[in-house]
Amino acid sequence: MSDSTDPKSGAEGISRRSLLQGTAGMAGILASGMAPSVHADEKITLRYLGTAVNQDKAIAEKFEKDTGIKIQYVAVTTDDVTKRAVTAPNSFDLIDTEYFSLKKIVPTGNLKGIDSKRIKNADKITPLFTKGEIGGKKVGDQGTAPKKVMYLEGEKSKKFSATPTQFMTLIPTVYNADTLGIRPDLIKRPIESWKELLNPEFKGKAAILNIPSIGIMDAAMVVEAMGIHKYADKGNMTKAEIDLTIKTLIEAKKAGQFRALWKDFNESVNLMASGEVVIQSMWSPAVTAVRTKGIDCVFQPLKEGYRAWAAGFGVPATLSGKKLDGAYEFINWFLDGWAGAYLNRQGYYSAVLETAKAKMEAYEWAYWMEGKEATQDIKSPNGDLLAKKGAKRDGGSYEQRMGGIACWNAVMDENEYMVKKWNEFVAA
Repeated sequence: MSDSTDPKSGAEGISRRSLLQGTAGMAGILASGMAPSVHADEKITLRYLGTAVNQDKAIAEKFEKDTGIKIQYVAVTTDDVTKRAVTAPNSFDLIDTEYFSLKKIVPTGNLKGIDSKRIKNADKITPLFTKGEIGGKKVGDQGTAPKKVMYLEGEKSKKFSATPTQFMTLIPTVYNADTLGIRPDLIKRPIESWKELLNPEFKGKAAILNIPSIGIMDAAMVVEAMGIHKYADKGNMTKAEIDLTIKTLIEAKKAGQFRALWKDFNESVNLMASGEVVIQSMWSPAVTAVRTKGIDCVFQPLKEGYRAWAAGFGVPATLSGKKLDGAYEFINWFLDGWAGAYLNRQGYYSAVLETAKAKMEAYEWAYWMEGKEATQDIKSPNGDLLAKKGAKRDGGSYEQRMGGIACWNAVMDENEYMVKKWNEFVAA
């Protein structure tokens, strides 16, 4: 996130990313069969910069056992991941960051272009990132769509390339598309549009995400769905558009629309599970967490589409020698299937679908990726029941969900002004 509030850090609880790059992320594409290129006797240590919830001791131990490479976690808030990349690029060997942060990091020259010729599965990375396409069709690219910042002009370039090159900014780790979460048992009618978030019918029972750069994009989806304004780019509003969006939110807040403005994962789960809130900004694993309590909750597809986000691994410009080799080995290991399968089982999507599919059971792939009815119970990697036999995934198949993207998380040119106005909404 671009804001000081970090939903993923601290002891407040896990966030969507804790289910991803953490337990999921590095957990081990251990079945890769690739011979370690860095040996244990060389005692390589990679300093991995990311958020605390993405970092798991067992994963580091397993990776070290398989490759001889030791992972040393450098845990900071999401905002500080970007700050470190800009101000202290020698303090890490591998960065785990979101694509929208690249507009702040790349111009500093602190990231090395990742040589795609050294990435075994580079040509299998989903075209969503390389071409902005799903199933051969273009998806919405408002905001910081990965394809806009996917390539550099050269290994040491400070400029993005509009067309594919040999050098990538980040290798994608995980991505998804967000929408509203609802309690269908309490609403008792179909919900098909973002505008329902501000429907007076749900006065005092609605909630929105209180992270400015994301919350305002959810609000923009609502404003557009209500027919109030059509944005040229919801991810890069003008000051006038920011004013209009915030004005709409403040009017709703003063009318008593919002039960809460939530900041962390557990808060969103508790609001929905208790029934205090019946419709809100939500993340997929939060919906899952409500369901594991035996409560009906849906990650609701909406006709206007989804707001998407994506993260990836990068390497600092100063990295060289054995450490650089180790970083490439880690990235290759990550794309080889096991971690991808783990991410997919959490409801997320992995960069290389082919290798992930090879590590999943046919019934799992059919449920998670093809939108088909579960032929047996669907469980999380730690054994929690996520969906019973006969259930279908909210939003359908991978192509239906990711093909329905309307915009991407972003940092606006007017970010400072936007945050100031957002804080006026929070204080109203």
